[in-house]
Amino acid sequence: MPEKETIFSSKIKYTGVFSFKDFYKFCYDWLKEETGLELAENKYSEKIDGASKKIEIKWEGKKKLTDYFRFDTEVEIKAEGLKEVEINQGGVKVRTNQGSVEVGMKGTLVRDYEGKFETTAFKKFLRGIYEKWVIPSSIEEYQGKISGACDSFLNQAKAYLDLEGKK
Repeated sequence: MPEKETIFSSKIKYTGVFSFKDFYKFCYDWLKEETGLELAENKYSEKIDGASKKIEIKWEGKKKLTDYFRFDTEVEIKAEGLKEVEINQGGVKVRTNQGSVEVGMKGTLVRDYEGKFETTAFKKFLRGIYEKWVIPSSIEEYQGKISGACDSFLNQAKAYLDLEGKK
């Protein structure tokens, strides 16, 4: 069985004016292009409560780093109190959204994701030696890369929302 280690777990919150459709596209595209993750949308639910919406999205991403290491991630986007509003942007009326959004991300380093060292007790023993004495610097390197990628994504999402709110 592959060994999974959560490297990064954090979330951001934003309340204000932003285009949810554009934010969704920005997040999806950034993750695909900047990190190279293969993303799958496992959940998309939209509940209408009067004039506002509540949207919940869950993405799961995977990226093969080597034959031994894989980067897995879970992204959860929750928007609440989402309403359509009209704002004046440079003298032009623009339809957009207002509400709050929360983006959570979890990054995981998966070792021996194909289970090659799980077939016999001797191979499990060799795996312990391999991880402790042969590749500890590689493990640290990939942990840093995963943490950096996840942190960059949340920072970019926050910057995008802050920029959208100032328009």
